[in-house]
Amino acid sequence: MNYYKIIQDEAILRSFIDWLPDLEEGEAYYVSLLARSKYSDAIKSDKQQLKRFTSRKEDLYSKILQLECPIGAYTQKGQPIPQEALAIYITPNPRSLYDAMFSGLTALAKCIQNQNKHVNPHQEIMSEIQKNKSRSCYVDFDFDIKDEAFAADLKTLIYERVGQSAKVQFVETRGGFHVLVDPLSVEEAFRKRWYQSIAELPHVDQTGDQMIPIPGCSQGGFVPRLL
Repeated sequence: MNYYKIIQDEAILRSFIDWLPDLEEGEAYYVSLLARSKYSDAIKSDKQQLKRFTSRKEDLYSKILQLECPIGAYTQKGQPIPQEALAIYITPNPRSLYDAMFSGLTALAKCIQNQNKHVNPHQEIMSEIQKNKSRSCYVDFDFDIKDEAFAADLKTLIYERVGQSAKVQFVETRGGFHVLVDPLSVEEAFRKRWYQSIAELPHVDQTGDQMIPIPGCSQGGFVPRLL
């Protein structure tokens, strides 16, 4: 029997997990496995959510491994989803479970008020967990370009704007690069404009508290990696 393969490079994945911030009380990581139309013509609607879950740092590897079920277990409109359509993402900033409980109560109360009887309470709460960031460990800048010359200059461009001692992680993805900057580590001389100066660089698509493809795992036939 053939199985979906989510973990493509165990060493890269374990290195990424080690790099993730240690969680504090009431925090978790939010993870989502998607099927994406831009990676496969077999997918008719983009970003179909196949599975999503929260995890402690120490459980993350085994929870991702549990997603590797038989080919055909993931479907769209009754048709098996192909391996190349899969992409798995994580919030590198921890989520606040306590804040999600509070906002989740409000969300569920609105569902009751509006008599939305078709609503799945579990999915409502999961959405609140995704929204509720606990700490800004990293600010993410998504560069939408795959160019060797630009990649070679990217580190220089970033450190010129945050200082050489700043904590920065570079992740190569299928479509470009994610640059994750620890805002507390930015050198004093750059703190007034570091965010704006990076956001103004060419090819920056999105910025802020975002989900990123998980290094060492599937992303539309590509394996993201830490640089």
